Amino acid sequence: MSTEQGSHSNYRRTLGPVALTAVGLGSIIGSGWLFGAQRAAAIAGPAAILAWVIGAAVALTIALTYSELGAMFPKAGGMVRYGQYSHGSLAGYLAAWANWIAIVSVIPGEATASVQYMSSWKWSWAKQLYDGKELTGSGVALASVLLLFYFFLNWFAITLFAKTNNAITVFKVVIPVLTAGALMWAHFDTKNIESAGGFTPNGWSSVFTAVALSGIVWAFNGFQSPLNMAGEARNPGKSLPKAVISSILIALVIYIALQIAFLMAVPSADLSSHGWADLGKIYNSPLADLAVAWGLNWLAMLLYADAFISPSGTGMIYAATTSRMIQGVQENGHLPGVFGKVDKKTGVPRPALVLNLVVAFMFLAVFRGWGSLAEIVSVATVISYITGPVAVMSLRRIAPDLKRPVMLKAMPVIAPIAMIFGSLVLYWARWPLTGKVILIMAVGLPIWAWYELRKPWAELKPHLKAGVWMVAYLLVMAFVSWAGGTEFGGKGYLAQGWDIVVVVLLALGFYVWGVRSAWRNPTLVETEKEMLAEQAAEEAALSEAKA
Repeated sequence: MSTEQGSHSNYRRTLGPVALTAVGLGSIIGSGWLFGAQRAAAIAGPAAILAWVIGAAVALTIALTYSELGAMFPKAGGMVRYGQYSHGSLAGYLAAWANWIAIVSVIPGEATASVQYMSSWKWSWAKQLYDGKELTGSGVALASVLLLFYFFLNWFAITLFAKTNNAITVFKVVIPVLTAGALMWAHFDTKNIESAGGFTPNGWSSVFTAVALSGIVWAFNGFQSPLNMAGEARNPGKSLPKAVISSILIALVIYIALQIAFLMAVPSADLSSHGWADLGKIYNSPLADLAVAWGLNWLAMLLYADAFISPSGTGMIYAATTSRMIQGVQENGHLPGVFGKVDKKTGVPRPALVLNLVVAFMFLAVFRGWGSLAEIVSVATVISYITGPVAVMSLRRIAPDLKRPVMLKAMPVIAPIAMIFGSLVLYWARWPLTGKVILIMAVGLPIWAWYELRKPWAELKPHLKAGVWMVAYLLVMAFVSWAGGTEFGGKGYLAQGWDIVVVVLLALGFYVWGVRSAWRNPTLVETEKEMLAEQAAEEAALSEAKA
């Protein structure tokens, strides 16, 4: 039995479709619902409603590709493994690095959101937690305590995590729905749509930018949490796709309701004096501030409490899922063996939990505001997305005999569309942010080089050849972002409209290159052997039972 098999035998397959849906929904409804409506409106005005729909469509399309992969490979940390299976170490590592950066930075982001909302409390010590732009020293200290809280909730057992998360998720769904309904009942001014520049005060390009930067991608990225917990899923072939799709659709309804409620509840005086873009200057805790404005003090108190519970629930989930991702990276061969260990008694990868806690503290020290973290997370998330569409069709080509509990007939159409969507969102994120995050991707390459460049050239060459498409993709997309339309922060060398055409064509070109670059690398061959052996054992056991 391989080391990987041994480590995975310590996991407890106790999570059913309801628990997995709670994991997905609990990840999607975190701090995003507390700030997303205000930030989306600041960028796109009332057209922010469409941004949520577009964001859900992007997430759902990409999630369908990952659902097939997650059901095929029901192992912990699934999202960091698929690129390794299809393309070997270089592409696999880049995808895993982007995915991990995107997810691990959510943990301090949720803690930051809680503290930022607390700064609206009436007590003087609470008002000193946030200075209007970022957390103060005392705010960072309190956020650090929350990080430790997430850590210890995950330290003891997956069953404790599941029970705690299910309860928190129910609360997290009820409060946003109640908030949207109460604000609509208290004040619903449809004239706000016509005020401050109309439906699209900053043009249609702002709708797309809102998808990328306002926290929408951040929010819907939670769909991958059930996939990263696949090692603990019962009947993953059925439960994973249900959990992923259900969590996205339920969250979309809630987020649209919240966005409409926010748009209609803003007092006309505030809107006329500040416009959509500057409401953040007077609303540190947007929904709670609106509740107070319309005399809903009970709702404000509830929101202040939920500002701790919702982000904490999400932070707890991400602390769990990122530890499984670290184990996946270790089993890909790019971290020391200690990070692949799973505690036999609790079924928790404790060393990986510790590593993620340290990194979360580092992010908290550098990025002290929810908005700055949301932007970094969103772009890194999109970079990690491009692996799914390429990997799912690559594996259909190079490993056609693997059992696929989920296999959509439309995947040959869905996968390239998902690649296009991911590339467009990356472009919409605006230069220079796109360049900065792509640079962060390059920061992780020395770790890959430490483990890989010591290998013989004959062994290393096919990994480089299969992964060069992804390196080229990141460099080309950075260049296009720099040279693109001014409405997306570029130099304007690409005319408006034509820049979108260029991104679409590039996405399709890199998709074809990526699928053709896939090869039957050692990780895939070994995993295929394990899966075929497991299938044979299951069939033998079934035959014995019938006999």
